Amino acid sequence: MIDAAKNFEPAAELKFGQVGIANLRLKRLDAESMSTELAARLKSAPQLFLRTPVVLDLSHLPALPAAEVVRDLFERIRGAGMLPVGLSYGTSENEALARTLDLPLFAKFRAAFERGGEPAVVAPAALAGAIEPPPSAPTPTPAPVSREPARTLHQDAPVRSGQQVYARGGDLVVTKLVANGAEVIADGSIHVYGALRGRALAGAQGDTSARIYCQEFHAELVSIAGQYRVFEDLPPDLRGKPVQAWLEGEKLLLARLG
Repeated sequence: MIDAAKNFEPAAELKFGQVGIANLRLKRLDAESMSTELAARLKSAPQLFLRTPVVLDLSHLPALPAAEVVRDLFERIRGAGMLPVGLSYGTSENEALARTLDLPLFAKFRAAFERGGEPAVVAPAALAGAIEPPPSAPTPTPAPVSREPARTLHQDAPVRSGQQVYARGGDLVVTKLVANGAEVIADGSIHVYGALRGRALAGAQGDTSARIYCQEFHAELVSIAGQYRVFEDLPPDLRGKPVQAWLEGEKLLLARLG
């Protein structure tokens, strides 16, 4: 006999969750250089970039490429070991291009087009095709600036390899280890009162005043408002030491605490 209750249960549940997607912003249409730079970036940090989902941002090009050119760019991104998933939101021509290619548009990046040509909230890294890890889910419109006090998420258990903890709308406090391969993300600042061995991404929605603090610095990557640094070999004076990270302009700086 068929369980009648099961007939009322949905077959699938669709939610907009927190997703780590890299933004690949082309500053010039140079497919060969883009391929070379992506390959070098993958070689420098394979754990970070191998099979990472990528949104292609064409907003800084003087004109949109033809559909065939964009298909070639996507193939080159795949050839570099990454996975292109769509285009960032832009003009109506950009939307038409996405329809032609049967690709989704990611509205998380539309702030660059809604501020009279001002730069996007997430600043580009120093590449001709700059990858910016913007670690939040796409939203229809940019969130309004909140006047409420920032919330703080407390994580009292270790963050294990493969786990991700995200403090949406506030700071994140981790009282234990952040292991290799783990990821901690906050819209505000991040405080780790143990060893930081994985990745820490503060200012996830573009807050350039956010900071990262940790008691033992062994990080794979730190990022603030899209500016990031990857560490294959840690500076000797920072390894295992209390460290803070902050932005000055577009430079992500680190220094020992105390």
